[in-house]
Amino acid sequence: MAGPEKTEERKSNILEAATRIFSEKGFQDATISEIAKAAGASDAFVYEYFNTKENLLFSIPREHMQQLHENLAFHLKLIRGAVNKLHATLYMQLLYYKEHPDFTAVLMLMLKHNRKFIDTEAHKEIRDYLKIVDRCISEGVESGEVNADIDPYYLRATLIGSLEHIVINWLLRGKPENLMDAFEPMFDVCLKLIQKKAETSECPLLSQTNCRP
Repeated sequence: MAGPEKTEERKSNILEAATRIFSEKGFQDATISEIAKAAGASDAFVYEYFNTKENLLFSIPREHMQQLHENLAFHLKLIRGAVNKLHATLYMQLLYYKEHPDFTAVLMLMLKHNRKFIDTEAHKEIRDYLKIVDRCISEGVESGEVNADIDPYYLRATLIGSLEHIVINWLLRGKPENLMDAFEPMFDVCLKLIQKKAETSECPLLSQTNCRP
């Protein structure tokens, strides 16, 4: 294996080991030495490419979000309708969280509210993911599938916030149930919010008390 390829493989192994150990022990109790040992690398190699334990933590989401983007880009090309695209986007996000619980714990319990993480390249990948949701909403407004009276920012916040609330609760409870069981009930509630209300015909005698259907 060529030098650069070998280096990338070792970096990937370090990120994988760090994700598992941070998830199990927490950021404060995890050490660079045990992460390096678990990855089959030296402490010096870890510090050479990640500088600090915090930078190592901040580097974890990037590959995961890139993989999620690639999966979404492939599947969304095959889906028609903005609501269907929103359904698929949120479903695939939740499925990825379920299949990568250590990464999910790091993202939701350690990074989500870290002010310094917002300025990292990895956080840019998360913002790029949110743009996918924004595009689905915009498409829905243009097609009439999504209620145009709702501010898109708050609509996106409601969708993502609902999903993340379910995920965080799942993590804090020790992952006792299948996370995907919660998706359809959650999306059904959101659907009632996001869909454009059907217009109803008014009774011509609406102002009169003896109006009948």
